[in-house]
Amino acid sequence: MNICVIGTGYVGLVTGACLAEFGMNLICVDNDIQKIDLLKQGKVTIYEPGLENLVARGMREGRLRFSSSIEEGLKTSLVIFIAVGTPPREDGSADLQFVEEVAKAIAHWMDGYKVVVMKSTVPVGTARWLRDLIQRQQMKPIPFDVVSNPEFLREGSAIEDFMRPDRVIIGAESEQAIAIMKDIYSALYLIETPFILTSLETAEMIKYATNAFLATKVTFINEIANLCEKVGADVHHVAKAMGLDGRIGKKFLHPGPGFGGSCFPKDTRALSRIAREKGYVLRVVDSVIEANEYQKERMVKKIEEMVGDVRGKRIGILGLSFKPNTNDIRESCAIAIIQGLLKLGAKVKAFDPAAMEETKTILPEVEYGKDAYDVAKGADALVLVTEWNQFRRLDLSHIKALLKEPIFIDMRNVYDPESMRRLGFHYCGVGR
Repeated sequence: MNICVIGTGYVGLVTGACLAEFGMNLICVDNDIQKIDLLKQGKVTIYEPGLENLVARGMREGRLRFSSSIEEGLKTSLVIFIAVGTPPREDGSADLQFVEEVAKAIAHWMDGYKVVVMKSTVPVGTARWLRDLIQRQQMKPIPFDVVSNPEFLREGSAIEDFMRPDRVIIGAESEQAIAIMKDIYSALYLIETPFILTSLETAEMIKYATNAFLATKVTFINEIANLCEKVGADVHHVAKAMGLDGRIGKKFLHPGPGFGGSCFPKDTRALSRIAREKGYVLRVVDSVIEANEYQKERMVKKIEEMVGDVRGKRIGILGLSFKPNTNDIRESCAIAIIQGLLKLGAKVKAFDPAAMEETKTILPEVEYGKDAYDVAKGADALVLVTEWNQFRRLDLSHIKALLKEPIFIDMRNVYDPESMRRLGFHYCGVGR
């Protein structure tokens, strides 16, 4: 089957590379000519473990190619995946301008029956709006179907999530479109992946509801962690006991500085906005958004509590991406914490294995180190914000010797508090 993926960002590139691995013929299209030129050379423009090898294999075996021509992509493909960005507006709603541009191009170049698949995260009702827009823009009536097929990819483990998903959601009203989508994902039937066949609106809502619930779970354990600090309890034991309850589950019960990234912040705000437009208030979701912002502010206060007045002090930051195994700094808690420290007059030196180039564009005033030890040298405190594996096995005796003051603030609870104190650190975690 010939498939076109429009948009070679995170979702689009992973989708294209993985579908090529499933044996489909893929053409990935983007209007960023420089990015397409790099991809044609096999140079992946995002950091995602395993993706570069997957792209190289797809290109080598002739199943994956790249183009800046949407006309070429449409005329050679039966199925069109839309995977363009839907960034948040100032009011929290999703900006659909890129989706609209793609829809108009599809209508212009469509030369026969197509299945148009919405992969981007979009507000409920977008699929029907997309169908109506394409119909209005067509120069002559050509049949097509629209499908909602939301993605559930975690940055840092996206390949595994695509190849072995918890479920596949297909929102469609056409039996023909459903049959084509089942054919695309036929490899997943062999591993008994659950398929949810539903309406367009329900598929769109599943994506938002899932991310809002996970964000709520993260925020809940952060709130409990904050209370644990007040009452002298250990949030790790609390979270472990909670997670053993089958009704709750252990995932996303890891306290920290808050959630970030391209999904949770954007999707919770968008869902809240959708509700308000329909005359309803999602009080839980609104509280999650508010509490998550407070959590970042609380982390800055935690540093102040440990260091004292930070004005003129050098604070070392380990980790800039919003999570390990990605160079994505969108809504990263590390960025918010650094900005808070800079406002208080602190000097910041930071290191991240993958996200420093991205961070330099928005935080040029920060000094960047070559590794964790370089950051620790002469610092008044060391703050672990993103739990990259290389930060889990630091030579702590060496770190202590390098620090001006032996203050270690562990926002991911990577290290054992008692062990750190025995080593002579003035240590604090989150909720312990």
